[in-house]
Amino acid sequence: MRQHWQLNPEIDYLNHGSFGATPTIVQQARIELIEQLECDPIRFLAPERELEPKLDLVRDRLSDLIGCDSDSLVFVRNATDGVNAVVRSLPLKAGDEIVITDHGYNACNNAVRFVAERAGVTVRVAKVPFPIESPEQVVASIESELTDRTRLLVVDHVTSPTGLVFPLQRLVRLAHSRGARILVDGAHAPGMIPLDMQHIGADYYTANHHKWLCAPKASGLMYVDRKWHDEVRPTVISHGANKQNDGRSRLLAEFDWPGTYDVTPILAVSNAIDFLQSLLPGGLSELMAQNRENALQARTILNDALDSDPAAPESMIGSLAAVTLPRERFASAGDLTVFQKYLYEKHKIEVPTFMGPNSTPILRVSMQAYNDLSQIERLANILKSTF
Repeated sequence: MRQHWQLNPEIDYLNHGSFGATPTIVQQARIELIEQLECDPIRFLAPERELEPKLDLVRDRLSDLIGCDSDSLVFVRNATDGVNAVVRSLPLKAGDEIVITDHGYNACNNAVRFVAERAGVTVRVAKVPFPIESPEQVVASIESELTDRTRLLVVDHVTSPTGLVFPLQRLVRLAHSRGARILVDGAHAPGMIPLDMQHIGADYYTANHHKWLCAPKASGLMYVDRKWHDEVRPTVISHGANKQNDGRSRLLAEFDWPGTYDVTPILAVSNAIDFLQSLLPGGLSELMAQNRENALQARTILNDALDSDPAAPESMIGSLAAVTLPRERFASAGDLTVFQKYLYEKHKIEVPTFMGPNSTPILRVSMQAYNDLSQIERLANILKSTF
């Protein structure tokens, strides 16, 4: 599988979860799009000419993939962009509260805190255990922070440092039962786990294309429940704000055109989906299942090497697997940075380390189609000899 990517063959790349990796054939498709753009920029980029129909084709493809109406899906640069758009659009007043978790992505938590500080809103942080024994602990931790002043719950679908699949539908029901909206940072989810927005029922769901869909960078999506279409605005206000009604909603008009930008990463998403669908007889569904199985096996191999217990039940694992490192060896995030640098420079292994919740040192591996368990075995041998 590795031959389909341009990754350096001298490096074991076990960090697909951070920036993804785009297959050569998808890169070539994007280059062709760039050449078309530069051949006739006005025709290609002007929304009223070719751009809107082209974006709509990709929108339809993604809507089918994540199970939503196409007019409820907009494009963003990345999931963080989507989170910013929602929290900046939310009608808040002093005394309101927003709940986040200590497993949340730092950039998104920063966006929440920025908006909260300006509006006089309190940010409450749910302390979710890690290691964790069951999804019930996620629900209980978050429920303990909800009050009658909670206006928004912000949660990851798949957490970044700890690699956990949260029990999303239960969290949606919980938030709504308390009169709060829920915003989901689904950065890792498309291409990792099956999605159905109608079934999930979140108010907002934002995600990346460049991670597990392997699309070019600076390309993401956001689903907005129909009742909030008129409220959510992009982070950049541009021509769509006062565009005359041509049968296209302001939501689409504003997010489709934030100003001149490179649309080719979005337009190449369909090529990325086609590529992933072609890798195995069962298409993307089989690939997601295979990646998950490899992640579970990788976790077992690494835990055996570290003589440690699994940090979470199998039901909470997708294509990411986080293992805990010896606490006595890593007193600070700086110690982990040094160790990560050592693995890369000495052993040519690209793998992230984090100081997780409860000051838990974490090493996280990603398993994409181009990875195999021999890479994990090599890492395990290094860990065994190191600790």
